[in-house]
Amino acid sequence: MLAMPPSAPTPAPSRDPLHGLTLEAIVSALAAHYGWAGLGQRIPVRCFTSDPSLASSLKFLRKTPWARDKVEGLYLFMRREQRRAGAPAPLSTPADGSGQA
Repeated sequence: MLAMPPSAPTPAPSRDPLHGLTLEAIVSALAAHYGWAGLGQRIPVRCFTSDPSLASSLKFLRKTPWARDKVEGLYLFMRREQRRAGAPAPLSTPADGSGQA
């Protein structure tokens, strides 16, 4: 009987919320959600405020780590806000504080 070779342990899934996302997907999602003007207000860099385009933004962000960090942070903030907005409202308690509805 042939013995099966030991299988390599499967790596744990990444806990990084940006894992698997491209910079293009992040910028596209932000531009779709906020619009270029809103994106330029939140992160005031010329690639968002002066004749913005996806190509020019990607070119700038790939060369500028601090700006990319800001974009990734805004994306994570946007996702948290979307999850909060989609979550069911918490149960409310009566105003008298009795705890009974």
